[in-house]
Amino acid sequence: MKSMDSLLIFVSKKTNRLRYTFKLVFSDLLKYPYKLTTNLDEFQSSDLPKFIYNDKPFSDDLFFRSTELLFQRGVENPFLDPIDFEGIKAFFPVYDDESVLPFDVFAAIFYLTARYEEYQPYVRDQHGRFTAHLSISAELDILRKPVVNIWALKIKAILKEKYPSLKFRQLKFRFVPTYDIDSAFAYSQKGFIRSLGGYVLDIKDFNWEKVAQRTLVLTRMEKDPYNTFDLQIEYQKQNKLRPIYFILFGRYGQYDKNLNVRNKTFRQMIKRIGDYAQIGIHPSYNTTEYTERLSFEIDNLSRVINKEVSCSRQHFLRLMLPQTYRSLVEHDITDDYSMGYAALPGFRAGICSSYNFYDLDMEAETKLRIHPFAVMDGTLKDYMDLTPADAIEQIRVLINEVKAVNGTFISLWHNDTFSNQHRWVGWLRVYEELLKMAVD
Repeated sequence: MKSMDSLLIFVSKKTNRLRYTFKLVFSDLLKYPYKLTTNLDEFQSSDLPKFIYNDKPFSDDLFFRSTELLFQRGVENPFLDPIDFEGIKAFFPVYDDESVLPFDVFAAIFYLTARYEEYQPYVRDQHGRFTAHLSISAELDILRKPVVNIWALKIKAILKEKYPSLKFRQLKFRFVPTYDIDSAFAYSQKGFIRSLGGYVLDIKDFNWEKVAQRTLVLTRMEKDPYNTFDLQIEYQKQNKLRPIYFILFGRYGQYDKNLNVRNKTFRQMIKRIGDYAQIGIHPSYNTTEYTERLSFEIDNLSRVINKEVSCSRQHFLRLMLPQTYRSLVEHDITDDYSMGYAALPGFRAGICSSYNFYDLDMEAETKLRIHPFAVMDGTLKDYMDLTPADAIEQIRVLINEVKAVNGTFISLWHNDTFSNQHRWVGWLRVYEELLKMAVD
C-alpha cells in the first residue's frame, strides 16, 4: 500500500457509534479509504496521512478533540451548547485551541443522522410524529442547510491542507423525483357507495362545482382531475428521469382513501407507471402499530408489479423511531424515503445524501438505507401557505444548497398537485420550475 492510499485515524476506543460515523463520513460522503487504530505505536510509526480523534493530543498530528457522545451507550440528555462556526450554528463545542475544529464534528454528525433527539421524550403531534419545530435544526435555523455534508467537506479541506497529495473522488449532484399516490382518482373508480357519499357531502357543503365535476367524470365526459399520470410520464421522458412512486395499497380507512386494491383500473395504472418508474410501498396509516398490515400491502403490491417491493415511504410521514424502521427491516425493505418533515422543508437529519439507519436502542448499524427528501408540495402549500412564486424561491434555495455539496435532491409531490385546479391553481408552474432548476 502506498503512503497516500488510505487515512489512519487514532481513536482511544472503537465503538459501534464511532465506526458508524467514520464510515458515513469517509466511505459515504468523502469516498476515501481509512483505517481506525487504537494502537499508539502503529499510529506514531506510520507514514500514512493521519489524524487523532481523542480527548487530548499526544503529537503534532492533526487533532480533532472528541466529546463523550461516540463513546457512550444509551440515550442521555447531552449538553449541546451551540456555537457559531463559519456562519452556521454547530454544537458539542470543545474549547481547545489545539483542536483543528472548535466543536466535535463527528459527534454532531452522529447526533443528527442517528436522530438522537427523536429517542428523547417529546410531545407528539396529532399523528404521533416528531415535528419540525421541535428539532435542534429548526431551533438553530440550520434546517435548510445540509450541515452534515458541509461539515464533511470541511474535514476534507482540513485534510487536503495538511496533505495536499490526497486524492478524493468528486461526487456529483443527483436529482430524484418521487411521488406519493394517496388517492389515484378524485371521483372515478370509487364504487357506488363512496360516489353516493361524495355527492351527499358535496350537496351538504353546497359545493355545486364539485357536484358538477363529479358528474362529468362519472359520465366519462371529463377526465378525472387526479389522473395526471400522462403529464408526469411526459415530464420524465423530456428530462430523462427515473422517479419513484409510492403507492398507498391498503384497506380503506379514516386516513387511507385510495382505491380498492382489487380494482382493475387501479392495478393497470400501477403497472403502466412501473414501465417508467420504480414502484415502492406507501404503508397505510396504522402499519407501524399493526405490522401484519404492512406484510399484506407489500405482498399485494408485489404481485401487481410482478417484482419485489424494496422501497418505502410512510403515509402521512408517520415515522416513529426505531419501531418504524425495525418493521421495514423485518419486511425486507432495503430503502426508505420518509426522512423529512411535513411542516417545514429542509434536511431532517442534516444530510442530503443516503446513509444507513443506526438503531440507537440496539446500538447497531442496520442495512436499511435512508434517503432524505428536502421538500414536499403539501409543506409549501398547506403548512406554510406560500404562493407559487414564494414556493419556487424556497425550492431554489434548497436545490442550490444541495448542489453546493454535490448531494442528492429528492422532491416529494402528489398526483393531485398536477391537476392545476381548485387549491392547486398555479402549482403546475412550481413543479416545472423545480424540474428546470434540478435538471440543469
